[in-house]
Amino acid sequence: MVSKSIYYQLVLRIFLIAACALLIAFLSFKEHYLLSILFGFVFIAQAYGLVHYVNQTNRKIAYFFDAIKNEDFTLRFPEKLSVKSIEELNHSLNMLNNMIQEIHLKKQAQEQYYEEILKQADIGIFTINDKGHILYANPTVQNLLNYRPLNHVKQLKQIDPNLYGLFENLKPFESTIYALGNERGKKELTLKCTPISIENKQLLLVIVHDIQKELDDKETDSWVKLIRVLTHEIMNTITPITSISESILKYFKKGNQLSTPEEFGELQIKNSAKGLEVIKEQGNDLMSFVQSYRTFLSVPEPDRELIPASKLLEKVRMLLQEYTNGHDIVLEVSAHPENLELYIDEKQLTQILLNLGKNAQQALIGHENGVITIKAGEDVNGKQFITVTDNGPGISPEMLDEVFVPFFTTKSNGTGIGLSLSKQIMRMHGGSIRVASNETTTFTLTFQ
Repeated sequence: MVSKSIYYQLVLRIFLIAACALLIAFLSFKEHYLLSILFGFVFIAQAYGLVHYVNQTNRKIAYFFDAIKNEDFTLRFPEKLSVKSIEELNHSLNMLNNMIQEIHLKKQAQEQYYEEILKQADIGIFTINDKGHILYANPTVQNLLNYRPLNHVKQLKQIDPNLYGLFENLKPFESTIYALGNERGKKELTLKCTPISIENKQLLLVIVHDIQKELDDKETDSWVKLIRVLTHEIMNTITPITSISESILKYFKKGNQLSTPEEFGELQIKNSAKGLEVIKEQGNDLMSFVQSYRTFLSVPEPDRELIPASKLLEKVRMLLQEYTNGHDIVLEVSAHPENLELYIDEKQLTQILLNLGKNAQQALIGHENGVITIKAGEDVNGKQFITVTDNGPGISPEMLDEVFVPFFTTKSNGTGIGLSLSKQIMRMHGGSIRVASNETTTFTLTFQ
C-alpha cells in the first residue's frame, strides 16, 4: 500500500517534469522565449520538489533505522498529514517500530530468564573470547574460584598459577579434575573448556563443577542404601530366631515359674530340638552374611600385569562353557584387535567376568535362543573395555540404580556382593563398570 502511493507520487512528479521539459523545448523552438523562461522556473521548482520529496522519505527511513539500531523505540512519525503517501508511510513505520519493540522486549525478557537460570545453576559457567576477556561469569563460578569480579583469564593466575596454565593458550580441553586449595580449604573441581560460536565470534565456554559436594551426596546416598539392605538382611535372620526362641521358652516357663521335668512330653522335646536347629541355621546364615561383608571390605590391591585379552576371554569361556552347553545357551567371546593387551590383575578380572557370566546364565534360564556375548576392544578415544551382553528379560529401570549396592539381591540364595565387589575391583584398577538394559542387558568394564 505504502510503496504504491510513493510509486504513484514519483511517477506523477516525473511525468510533470518531463511534460514541462517538452513544453520548454517546444516554446523555445517556436521562439516564445518569455514563456520558455517562465516554464523553466516551473521545471526547476518541480525538480526541487521531487528531490525534496525523495530526500524527506530517505531521511525519515534513515532516522527510523538509526533509532532501531540504537534501540530507541520512542521515535514516532505524525500520521495526520495532507500528503496521503507520507501519512501512510509514517503509519507503517510506526507499526513496524511497535513490532520491533515487542520483539526486543520479548528477547530481553528471554535473556533475563536464561540469565536467572544460569545464576541459580549449581555449576559454574563463564565464557572467554579470543583475547582472554571473560564476557560472562555466573555467581557460582565466582564462588567456586573465590574471586570476583572475573573480567580476564589472567586473573586466574592470582587464584592459582597452575589453574591459569590450563587456559593460558586459550584452547579447548577435555574434562579434567583440578584440586584447588585456598585459605578455605581444598576443592575438587571438574573443568571442561568447549569452543562455541556466537554471532560469528569464536568463544570458549568453560564449565566448572564442584565434584566434592556431589561425591558427598553420593556417599551419603550409598550409606543409606547400604544400611537399608543390612537392616533388611539382619532383620530377616533375627526375626525367626526371636519368634522360635519365644515358642521354646513357653515349654520351660509358665508365667514366672519354671516347668518341671515331669511336665515335658515327647512332642515338646521334638519341637524344641527342631526350633534349636532352625536357630542354628539362621545363626550360620548370619555368620555367612558377616563373612561376606568382611570379604567385601578386604579386597587386596590388584597385582597388575599385561595380559592378552584373548587369553583372558578364552579362560572365562572354558569356565562358563559347561553350564551354557547344558542349558542350550550360546556363548560368544571375541577380542579386537587380536593383539589387545590389558594391564590388569588376571585373577580379579576373571572373578568379575565369571560373576557377570553366571548372572547372565541365570537370567537366560527358561529363555529360548539365549546368547551371551563377551567382547574386549578399544573405543574411539583409545580406552580399553570389556562388555558382557545377554539377550535375557533385562533389568527393570527401578533395579538399575540398585544392582551395585552392597548386599542388594533379588535371588533367594544370593549374597548381593558380586556386583558391588566387581565395582570395587574396577575402581581399584582405575576403571569403572556400567550397566545398560533395554532389549539386551550389557555390563561394560572400562579401563584407564
